[in-house]
Amino acid sequence: MEKQENMKNRVKEGPVQESTTRSAMITICGRPNVGKSTLTNALVGEKVAIVSPKPQTTRNRITAIVSHGQTQFVLLDTPGFHRPRTRLGDYMVNVVRESVADVDAVLLLVEPIPSIGPQEEALIQRIEEQELPSVLVINKIDTIEREKLLEVMAVYHERHDFEAIVPVSARTGEGLQDLLQEMEAFSEEGPHFFPDDMITDQPERQICAELIREKLLRCLEKEIPHGTAVEITKFSERESGITDIEATIFCEKESHKGIIIGKKGAMLKKVGELARADIEDFLGTKVNLQTWVKVKESWRDSLAQLRNFGYTE
Repeated sequence: MEKQENMKNRVKEGPVQESTTRSAMITICGRPNVGKSTLTNALVGEKVAIVSPKPQTTRNRITAIVSHGQTQFVLLDTPGFHRPRTRLGDYMVNVVRESVADVDAVLLLVEPIPSIGPQEEALIQRIEEQELPSVLVINKIDTIEREKLLEVMAVYHERHDFEAIVPVSARTGEGLQDLLQEMEAFSEEGPHFFPDDMITDQPERQICAELIREKLLRCLEKEIPHGTAVEITKFSERESGITDIEATIFCEKESHKGIIIGKKGAMLKKVGELARADIEDFLGTKVNLQTWVKVKESWRDSLAQLRNFGYTE
């Protein structure tokens, strides 16, 4: 919340200057696995948020910066709104609630299902409590027929007076230009929040850690990847241009450690190779990535461990 207020104050404070630039801060929210991070990446045009088929991939609020003509959109990509079962889950839900406040508008991302689930209902109530303008974004329209889409639009239109309802496919890009045009209505004249060449405010170390965690989510089954956290312990660049990265993967059980490492280290090697390729694309340099696995039992329910891994209010 304080960060949002500080960014908005950059526009409000100081002498008024003539400017043709515009800006808006917009939160993207929705249930887990609805495609929030995929939409964020598609709007930015580059990968700033990890994605996977598993729910609750995003744990922290991710700030992404999108340039559209003279307008800069600061997008707050949030974790999926769900019923928490751990203190990490409590943290993630609180991130969503804090993000649906003190912004210029909210994008409520939903799947093309002609009924309103409890997560969507709770988010609509939050939007109404904060009296925020909102756009309903119906994702995954490439998976349904037009008649079904009209049913979805009717159900949500009856529940809440959205500023607009925009059908999109974050995967194919369909409807994204229409969405950007609708978002323009929430922008205000004034200087941009961030330099125009920025696409996110995340540190490089954090993005690298997230890329490793993404590969864990993609390669491992069931609950194991949800109990992992990644810490970058070394990040340095040689004169030759090679970047040395050392990362520790934490899990909650010894049995999980064995699965993550795999037979003769095969799984850990696979995760490392996939992560290294993405990290090299992101950094634009050759990368020497070394990974280790350690156990921290029940870290998702430890406030001290959550803080150590960067999950702080």
